[in-house]
Amino acid sequence: MSLPSAWDHLRFFSDHWPALKTALEDDPRRILPPRARIFAALAACPPDRVRVIVLGQDPYPTPGHANGLAFSTAPDVTPLPASLRNIYKEMQADIGSAPANGNLQNWADQGVLLLNTALTVPAGEAGGHLDIGWRALTDEVLDTLDSRPRALLLWGRHAQRLAARMKTPDHLRIETSHPSPLSAYHSFFGSRPFSRVNDWLMSRGEPPLDWTGS
Repeated sequence: MSLPSAWDHLRFFSDHWPALKTALEDDPRRILPPRARIFAALAACPPDRVRVIVLGQDPYPTPGHANGLAFSTAPDVTPLPASLRNIYKEMQADIGSAPANGNLQNWADQGVLLLNTALTVPAGEAGGHLDIGWRALTDEVLDTLDSRPRALLLWGRHAQRLAARMKTPDHLRIETSHPSPLSAYHSFFGSRPFSRVNDWLMSRGEPPLDWTGS
């Protein structure tokens, strides 16, 4: 797997990655996403291009689903995972349409960093790699991106705790419940995150995001 060149200055890659890479190679279980997609979120969004940050927990543990971007799936996955269905439901209510499939690469290509706390997961074992060393990378990425205002979509307490380390006062912070069926009705539905992010971007003289394209 190739490392994301725009981020390879992070200390994680010299201090933590060698041991973590060995642990992944020695793990007899099937590891998701495919090796070539592990760093897909960072590869798509160099630091100077990140406009929006979406924080997830770990990849989908179902083989064939995860594609290296938080909340995203491979294009042919049906039905969509429940959290992504709710994200699209809120998008329909907010801006009137949603993407045709679960692949969020279009968001990443426009500067939306879809970052999971753990970049890998053993197949069928949600959360199985949350404690093997990925958190050091997440923290360092967020510290790097605290350099100027970004839009932060913080869906659920896990994301909100992670982003608490970001201190720049001019970030747009949209904090709601997680879009999972267990919590989406608490404050995620009705939060209008997509139009609010675009309004904020345009107020700063930046182009809005095409949330629904492919």
